Amino acid sequence: MRVFQLLPTLAMGDAVSNDAIAVGKVLRDMGYETSIFAENIDKRLPSGSAKHVSRMPRLSQSDAVLYHLSTGSDLSFTIDKLRCRKGVIYHNITPSYFFRPYNGEIEELLDYGRKGAAHLAGKVDFCLADSQYNKSELRDLGYNCDIAVRPILIPFSDYAQRPDSDILRRYDSDGYVNFLFVGRVAPNKKHEDIIKTFYCYQKHCNPRSRLIFVGSWQGTEAYYKRLMRYVHALELENVLFTGHIPFSQMIAYYQIADMFICMSEHEGFCVPLVEAMHFGVPILAYASCAVPDTLGGTGVLLDNKDPLEAAFAADRVLCDSVLKREIIGEQRRRQQDFSYNVVKAQLEEQLRTFLG
Repeated sequence: MRVFQLLPTLAMGDAVSNDAIAVGKVLRDMGYETSIFAENIDKRLPSGSAKHVSRMPRLSQSDAVLYHLSTGSDLSFTIDKLRCRKGVIYHNITPSYFFRPYNGEIEELLDYGRKGAAHLAGKVDFCLADSQYNKSELRDLGYNCDIAVRPILIPFSDYAQRPDSDILRRYDSDGYVNFLFVGRVAPNKKHEDIIKTFYCYQKHCNPRSRLIFVGSWQGTEAYYKRLMRYVHALELENVLFTGHIPFSQMIAYYQIADMFICMSEHEGFCVPLVEAMHFGVPILAYASCAVPDTLGGTGVLLDNKDPLEAAFAADRVLCDSVLKREIIGEQRRRQQDFSYNVVKAQLEEQLRTFLG
């Protein structure tokens, strides 16, 4: 039996792309003939990572397709016509209104993605959702097929590589408290709310503090410029936007972080939360969308965005070593639910059920 994965873009460092690559390895280990096909393929990826969708062979009823649904694509309106078993891996689609003030093309693409997701309701055989939140959204869209929940497959062995020594040397022992957020500089992530909280923390709790944003702003340059104007208006010091960086540098930033802070208003899973668990960084996060589902009762979850309240909550954790150890311990236990072998076993069982 052949099982092919389809997605609009296979990109370096992208969570959906990383999941597709990891799923491909599981399929091969299970003995399936498998390949990844995409409309766009990042040239930085190793040769042979994927093929263009135009090269996908003719399919038969004994084959299956797994479609990673996360954005707008013509694929959403064509895969229902394939004569094979069809499954959707749903990573969620960011509501377009977040991008309306910043990038009309992305806004239109996300609207197209929502239309595509609605189009496929009732036309696929099964779905895999990254979270209970994503499963609920599929039900709301009218999907009546079997839907299994399976977290994103994260190969944590990749994180064992050596961190960037220059970053460790520059930031690890200078006496500053380091706040970290990892994720694309996108308006749904609400970087401005993190900046507000950091302003209150730096002003009322600890002036020797630093805020680090790791993530690219490609396609959202207008939002990034607005954030920079906001930082300057608040006369904030020690706010760093790294842009897209090598993996070794990202690991280094996790290692020097004292707290991971997330104020995002739309997440279908949020891999960086699990990465923070892995590196033993206490998490302060706003309870939105899939964030509570991913945290599973760990970290410090905020039910509002009062920046002063959030700053004092962060300060309490950072100043109370016993509380901090307890939070990190709970997060490490939660992270075991996302361990590679656990999620791989879940995925294998689900694939056997759906594919036969």
